[in-house]
Amino acid sequence: MGVERLSQKVAEYGSPDDVVLVKRAYEYAYKAHQGQVRKSGEPYINHPVAVAEILAGMELDGVTLAAALLHDVVEDTEVSDEDLVKEFGPEVGALVDGVTKLGRIKYMSKEQQQAENLRKMFLAMAKDIRVILIKLADRLHNMRTLKHLPPEKQARIARETLEIFAPLAHRLGISTIKWELEDTALRYLNPQQYYRIVNLMAKKRRERESYVTEVIETLKSKFKDLNIKADLSGRPKHIYSIYRKMVNQNKQFNEIYDLLAVRVIVDNIKDCYAILGIVHTLWKPMPGRFKDYIAMPKANMYQSLHTTVVGPHGQPLEIQIRTWEMHRTAEYGIAAHWLYKEGKSASSNDTAFLQKLAWFREILEWQQDFKDAQEFMETLKIDLFSDEVFVFTPKGDVISLPAGSVPIDFAYRIHTDIGNRCIGAKINGKIVPLDYKLHTGDIVEILTSKHTFGPSRDWLKIVKSSQAKSKIRQWFKKEKREENIVKGKEILTNEFRKNNLDPALYMSDKYLMDIAAKFNFTKEEDLIAAIGYGAVSAQQVVTRLLDKLRKEAPPTEVPPLPEIKEPIRKPRRQHDVGVRVKGVDNLLIRFSRCCNPVPGDEIIGYVTRGRGVSIHRTDCPNIINAKKDGENRFLEVLWESSPENCYNVDIEVTGLDRRGLMNEVMNVIAETKTDITAMTGRTDKRRMAVMHFSINIRNVDHLHSVVEKIKRIKDIYTVRRIMQ
Repeated sequence: MGVERLSQKVAEYGSPDDVVLVKRAYEYAYKAHQGQVRKSGEPYINHPVAVAEILAGMELDGVTLAAALLHDVVEDTEVSDEDLVKEFGPEVGALVDGVTKLGRIKYMSKEQQQAENLRKMFLAMAKDIRVILIKLADRLHNMRTLKHLPPEKQARIARETLEIFAPLAHRLGISTIKWELEDTALRYLNPQQYYRIVNLMAKKRRERESYVTEVIETLKSKFKDLNIKADLSGRPKHIYSIYRKMVNQNKQFNEIYDLLAVRVIVDNIKDCYAILGIVHTLWKPMPGRFKDYIAMPKANMYQSLHTTVVGPHGQPLEIQIRTWEMHRTAEYGIAAHWLYKEGKSASSNDTAFLQKLAWFREILEWQQDFKDAQEFMETLKIDLFSDEVFVFTPKGDVISLPAGSVPIDFAYRIHTDIGNRCIGAKINGKIVPLDYKLHTGDIVEILTSKHTFGPSRDWLKIVKSSQAKSKIRQWFKKEKREENIVKGKEILTNEFRKNNLDPALYMSDKYLMDIAAKFNFTKEEDLIAAIGYGAVSAQQVVTRLLDKLRKEAPPTEVPPLPEIKEPIRKPRRQHDVGVRVKGVDNLLIRFSRCCNPVPGDEIIGYVTRGRGVSIHRTDCPNIINAKKDGENRFLEVLWESSPENCYNVDIEVTGLDRRGLMNEVMNVIAETKTDITAMTGRTDKRRMAVMHFSINIRNVDHLHSVVEKIKRIKDIYTVRRIMQ
């Protein structure tokens, strides 16, 4: 296959400069690929020539054809991007670079949504629509020569073609490529059904051709009487289209009505509607089978009148009516409007089109608004998804994010817990900072830790997606708020006691509501949370309260601090609870409610005022804060073997909300011979069930056994130990 046929075709519609450029590109590609052969054994240069011929059939410009001839030289030969730009200029170089980059995208996911994201990624990376056109022509020729590859590769490439490239051709309105891609893919994915349909069509071919000829002769006679010029032809139904109808509508081959079709092409829109009237007077239209795509074009620019009538001999017959311009658009889509058509007026310089091609329909109007082909082509060199980036998960799924997104946005898109526990990220295998701006094509891996304290408020300044911002704020509002309220209550309680005030009395709504208002809080809980995270000091609150009490009553009448009572857990001697204070005997011991330590946890003793030694886990936030404050009231304590003792632990279980989930969790806990002392449950806005259980366990191993069994329940997402 030489370049002469290609050059001759270009000369029919292009300029002499186009022909020269195409011949020069061919000679350059021929030398670069010399000695290379395809799987079929033919010279490699035959492939780029075939791709260029497909595009020449759409009458594309010389630059596009040159890029098609050169599209594999950077990938498969010693030629570099710089060599190509130097020899053919930046425009050809950019097109070849775009096709090369698209070739490196790997298709892995089978889900429909991922396929759609991958199609968007192709468009986003292409920058120039001609890159997609070259890639489609490249895929079409590869499909035509697929028989030379092993069966497993044939199936993989055919599936990729059906899910990625055929829909891209459809979206660009290029039906001539779309149908061939779909039919060829079906031949390799389901050869039994493909050849069954081919044989069924062949059996009735003569009968069908005779019927179509009869219809055409009847219409021609009528058009001649009314002096309407029209081109009439039979339209064969595509095999994949028949297959889809048989599968989706559960129909047999003989139940598909639009196997027979006649296409009528005229010079103007007025004749389209005139012919529609003639058809409907000749044959009765079938109800609900008329479509006016002229008045309401499809999103991919397709225009035509479709009507199904009960034709001669009572057989259903589809008739399509369109102008020559509509027909060209139907066959070649966006490529049909690539070259400027003479006689179009141009005045507008509107740039709204540059925002997005939502989906290409505006091109019909826009191509009228530019003075020459060069200006029109410049308009098409855009980033279709300038407001999105498309990145890969390590498994190959494609995630769409707003432009400017960082790894934290990606983490929250995957799962809220991944975002909350994010501590770092790897991009394409390399560790990057969390404020790294993601680029289309990046492979993103999130690093997490179970011991993280959750998101930072600084993240709100760098994340781009509204989802991530919402999840971060939600975490501070709910998760951190509860922790801050607990912490604030403890700090405020201690401050009351220091000032000989009864916490049970003065932490009531009666007193705290007034104090909260003075600090501009609407609820007393907001005030306590503010104390917890340090926005308000407990000393300020107590000072305000004392001022209030002094105004209302003499200082002598301020109620003194009563004797402290332990309503839930009274202190016990250390030999009774399985804990020993190193070097000291017979001390009063109590387990703290804030962290509920159990045998196996690392623990520490804290000397309280008048209540003996409080046992905490070493990672308890209250202990960490006390150490930060420089307190020196810690004792070394040890667990003693005491199989009779049980300890209370709180766990949180989250899962997909469904009927009977809590019962299943309770049954599993019961099977482990573990007592439940309390339980609560709720459902959040994401249809997630959140269940809290207080259980009595013997030690950490017992707790781990319970947790592992709960995790095995269907639809359970997380099980974690919580602090009060």
